[in-house]
Amino acid sequence: MSQKAKKEEAPAPEPKTEAPKPQKAEKPKAEKKKKEEKRTFTLYEIEGEKAVRLRPTCERCGPGYFMADHHDRFTCGHCGFTRYKRT
Repeated sequence: MSQKAKKEEAPAPEPKTEAPKPQKAEKPKAEKKKKEEKRTFTLYEIEGEKAVRLRPTCERCGPGYFMADHHDRFTCGHCGFTRYKRT
């Protein structure tokens, strides 16, 4: 027998049939809560006719750069200067 005859005699492979996947129940999308933004008025307090700064300014960067208030330190977001609080 020739090779062509052997190939013709072989049965064709059966196509695989998969069971349909069960549909998942749709979950309602959770609404995202808007994060409350920090405003300029949270950095100052008005005493009489003067505005008093609530946070210190950076010693390296100068006035206009407020330092972030953490539980144990103040940190400048511009230059990275850190000043620790006394306990």
